[in-house]
Amino acid sequence: MAEPEFSATGVRIGRWPRSLTRAGQVLVKDGRLVLLTSNGLEIDSAPLGSVTAARPWFAGEDSTVATVNGTRYRLTMAQRGQAKDGEELAGRFLETVRAAQDACGLRGVQDARD
Repeated sequence: MAEPEFSATGVRIGRWPRSLTRAGQVLVKDGRLVLLTSNGLEIDSAPLGSVTAARPWFAGEDSTVATVNGTRYRLTMAQRGQAKDGEELAGRFLETVRAAQDACGLRGVQDARD
C-alpha cells in the first residue's frame, strides 16, 4: 500500500451544525480524500476530482471546508492551542489537494481570502 500524500490526526470534523468527531483523521491517498473518525471508521471518501476544498473567510487559519460527495465538512486542524501547527496542516492539505487536481487538469481548491 502506498504512503499517504497527506495525513493529519486529531482533526475536528464537523458537518453543520454538529461535530462528527473531535479527534478524526484526514487522509489523501491514492487520489482519494478519506475522512475517518477517531475509531478509524470512515465518515466519507471520494476521488480528489470530485472534492472541492477552500479556506473560508469566516474561520480561523487552521480551518478548511471540504465538499465531499455533495456534503460540506469543516476541518479544524489545530487542537488545544496549537494554532501554528493547525495553520501549517491546513495549508499543506490545500496544497496537496490542489497539486493532485492540477495533475489531473482539475481545479477545486480555493482560498476565499484571495
